[in-house]
Amino acid sequence: MTERPETWRADEVRCLQLEWLDERLHRYRLQDVRRERQIGQSLARYGQIAPIVVCLLEGVYVLIDGFKRVRAARQLQGLTQLEARRLEVDEQGAKAAIYTLNRLGQRMVGLEESWIVHALVREDGLSQVEVAQLLGRHKSWVCRRLALLEQLCDAAQQELRLGLLTPALARELTRLPRGNQAAALQTARTASLTCRELSGVVDLLLASSTQEQTAFVLDDPRRALRQADDSYVHYWDPRLSVEGNRVARRLAMLLDCLAKMYSWLTYQGRGALQACDREPLTVGFQRLAREAAVVSETSGDFAQELQLP
Repeated sequence: MTERPETWRADEVRCLQLEWLDERLHRYRLQDVRRERQIGQSLARYGQIAPIVVCLLEGVYVLIDGFKRVRAARQLQGLTQLEARRLEVDEQGAKAAIYTLNRLGQRMVGLEESWIVHALVREDGLSQVEVAQLLGRHKSWVCRRLALLEQLCDAAQQELRLGLLTPALARELTRLPRGNQAAALQTARTASLTCRELSGVVDLLLASSTQEQTAFVLDDPRRALRQADDSYVHYWDPRLSVEGNRVARRLAMLLDCLAKMYSWLTYQGRGALQACDREPLTVGFQRLAREAAVVSETSGDFAQELQLP
């Protein structure tokens, strides 16, 4: 290297030769050949728009952010260097920075997040609480990401890697023993189950005590769910009056919306939003919390009234 790293200010952007860059942390990112090709075309036409991010480890410039730009640049003739910004972090901080730098932009997929969490916990020896603090997430989020690697069968991991399986569906599969996950995955794929439906199927599979019960759930999952749900709310019921059916329709729609919101809050939540979204949405979620509490109390009272003679 010709640069003296100690003179590199935190806010300074410098040009680094491509041959200086160490891509050891690339194992925490999925390769996207199509996206790399698009970035290469952009580099050739417009030049570099945003700097890559590096840190200095053992005298080597280790790439933290910009893996696709670097790979695309290596394919272009005549392009030998890229502009870079440097972070003052150690190897643990570099892994955390990969997650942080991609949190608000083009978000990492669940498997990439799991790779980073797994490395910090199993390789670097940090506790789940320490990793949660380092990444700015809750311990339960760290635990779920860790389970994606340690409790998920190989077939599901491969589909997650290829983007064919969402993290939410993968988390439902981890509730089953690894040996039973492949069959449930096939059922979810064949029947195009939603996350909520797969959650119910997993509940039924865990409660099945015979091979016949298991086979019935896997062969006809939606029928099994309907039969198992005594509290199923229909959009129309011949036993109800016109007003009763009108209320049932509203109730079914509300329960469906609540289930979707609960799933979003549990499995995506703050990490799915950009910084500009937070302030405008705060009032809405505060109102949701208040009104949900009021509706919950009122609904409980009304349910008791309906049971009176």
